[in-house]
Amino acid sequence: MKRNPRKLSWTKSFRRAHGKELPIDGTLLGSMSQRRNIPVRYNRETVARTLEAMTRIEEIRSRRELRFYKERMKGNKARQLEADRKLVEENQHLLPVEERERVEGLVKDMEVMEDGEQDAEAALVGEESGEEEEDVEMSTLTPEEERALAKEEAARKAKTTPKKGTKAKGKRKVAVVGQTEGMDVDA
Repeated sequence: MKRNPRKLSWTKSFRRAHGKELPIDGTLLGSMSQRRNIPVRYNRETVARTLEAMTRIEEIRSRRELRFYKERMKGNKARQLEADRKLVEENQHLLPVEERERVEGLVKDMEVMEDGEQDAEAALVGEESGEEEEDVEMSTLTPEEERALAKEEAARKAKTTPKKGTKAKGKRKVAVVGQTEGMDVDA
C-alpha cells in the first residue's frame, strides 16, 4: 500500500515538513556537495582549506541545531508545570492529609497571585490613562506573629500525623486450635 511519507509521523520528510527537525540548509553546502565529473588534481592548499571549511560548517550546524532545539522546547517547562498543577488539583483526594492542606494553601496563594497580577495590570492601565490610584499598603507579619503561626501549624501537623511505633487501637485475640494459630480481629 502506497502512502504519502509527509503524512506518516515517523518519516524524515514529515519531521522536516512539520518543523520537528532542522531542514537541510543549502547555504552551508554550497559548492561542497556539488558533484563533479572532472577529477581535481591534488593540491595541499585546497585540502587544507577544505578541512578548515568542514570544521567551520560543523560549528555552524551545531549552533543552528542548538538554537532550533531551544526554540522548539521554549514553552515546555511552563506547560509541564501547568499539567502537574492540574494533576495535583484533580487528584487531591489521593494525597495524605498534611500534603492536601499544603496543596490547598498553595492553590489559594496562586489564586491570590493571579488576582494580584490582574490588579497590577489594571494599575498599569490606569497610570497610562492618567488616573491616579491610592497606594495600598500590604500588611506584613511581625516575627512574633510568624513564630506563633509556625507553632500553630506544627501543632496541627502533630495532631494529624500518627507517631512512629504506635500500636493499633483494637486488641487481637489469638486462639490456639490444635497445632495452628487462628486470629480474631477486634473482638
